[in-house]
Amino acid sequence: MMAPVASREVLRCDHCSLVQFSTSSLLCRRCHKPLEVEEPEPIVPSAVEVMGTRAPGGRCSKIAVRLREIRQARHLSQRQLAARLDVPRTYISKIENGRAMPTLSSLERLATALAVPMCEMVHDLRYEREREIATMMQDPFLAEVALWASGLDHLHRAMVLGHVREMATGGRRTA
Repeated sequence: MMAPVASREVLRCDHCSLVQFSTSSLLCRRCHKPLEVEEPEPIVPSAVEVMGTRAPGGRCSKIAVRLREIRQARHLSQRQLAARLDVPRTYISKIENGRAMPTLSSLERLATALAVPMCEMVHDLRYEREREIATMMQDPFLAEVALWASGLDHLHRAMVLGHVREMATGGRRTA
């Protein structure tokens, strides 16, 4: 029985420039940094998608989209982010393209590397609403109105809202 033949792909380490055969650990023999190995695209897409990695029609998950948005907002390349995590660049690419779903611990490491709270990596509508409310509460007027409005009953709130609407529109009716 023959042992499986190791990949004889020749790679150059981006860190120390050593040209070498691909290793089983995908780490450089000299500097022990990750070697980037491009994996070919599968010819037939997987029939079973894991944890919504890709939505029907091939769209990427929300995590993939958020990772790319945050990385680009931080002006980081995939290579720079991968170096911060000490992982191959292809791993970042796979996540962003919906071909891999990171574990919770990987998401936590990604959030730390991007200097964002973990909840921003997996933000949902609730997080978006909380962020909008926090932005509105930075306005001193709205913060004071919210403080006083919390003590009003439904009828008085409706009356205050009606007065504010009337003042803002100059007495014009709104739909």
